[in-house]
Amino acid sequence: MSEPATLQINGTTIDATFAEAFPMKATRLVITAHTLTWAMNAAISLTGFATSVIGCGCEAGIERTLAAAETPDGRPGVTVLLFAVSSKELAKQIERRVGQCVLTCPTTAVYGGIDPETSRAPLSDRASLGSGLRFFGDGWQISKMLGDTRYWRVPVMDGEFVCAETALTVKAVGGGNLILLARDIDAALAAAEAAVAAMRRLPNVVMPFPGGVVRSGSKVGSKYRGASASTNDAFCPTLTGLSARSELSAEVGCVLEIVIDGLTDADVGAAMSAGIGAAVGLGRAAGLLRISAGNYGGKLGPYHFHLHSLAAGATAGFDGSRA
Repeated sequence: MSEPATLQINGTTIDATFAEAFPMKATRLVITAHTLTWAMNAAISLTGFATSVIGCGCEAGIERTLAAAETPDGRPGVTVLLFAVSSKELAKQIERRVGQCVLTCPTTAVYGGIDPETSRAPLSDRASLGSGLRFFGDGWQISKMLGDTRYWRVPVMDGEFVCAETALTVKAVGGGNLILLARDIDAALAAAEAAVAAMRRLPNVVMPFPGGVVRSGSKVGSKYRGASASTNDAFCPTLTGLSARSELSAEVGCVLEIVIDGLTDADVGAAMSAGIGAAVGLGRAAGLLRISAGNYGGKLGPYHFHLHSLAAGATAGFDGSRA
């Protein structure tokens, strides 16, 4: 794809580059509880330590809250999305996290949240949910079929834990990203927070890092044996003028990255467009100098999200110029 060398919107330069994403496996879980507070407590716990598959086994985040009328059991709920590099790893992460973080949480129940009739993502497989956790009932558990779905009821000290037997998994996309280059930490945080807030209004995506933002962007490989990833020195302000890979000018004082996982490439692209639009709404006057993205020349994954194309769909209300 041929792109103009320069695109500026509201004074912020949009690099002529692309974010490179890769295939993953994913599922959505619906967690309900007696109150939204307890459903959220379980969701926060379940999605903890799930920022990157590099070290966490999965990437996960809270997608949205649900009113009682939207859930299978008529109680308030929360949806979470979990992503892993394989069906086997995803199934392991689901069972461990639900067993330790939802089964243990007062009043909760959990259901599969991927609807095979409406899902836009290619269907993949089914992962164990209640089929393994039922053994906690020590023989007192019972099952019930509702339609084509089997549910397990496990006695616990506040009543019973209800859990669907399996959760449908789908093919998904991980690693969409935006790199925000700003004058200082305040400007970078403001742009990142605005972008994440815009992305979180969309369905089917999560930003798995703390607050949706990562400061320790990485590159593949390291000078040290055994390390698969290391700091992305091209975007470290303290290495400007020192690293031969540096992409920063002297005025860049802070760089933050947003990583996006989604159920489809269209979902990731829509989130990136929303993030770009929100960030450039602040613009250069607020200290946002450039927006870039991370890629490995097309060698990492088949999904390429070109920033200029995404910006064109998100910034119609801004005064932009190309050169």
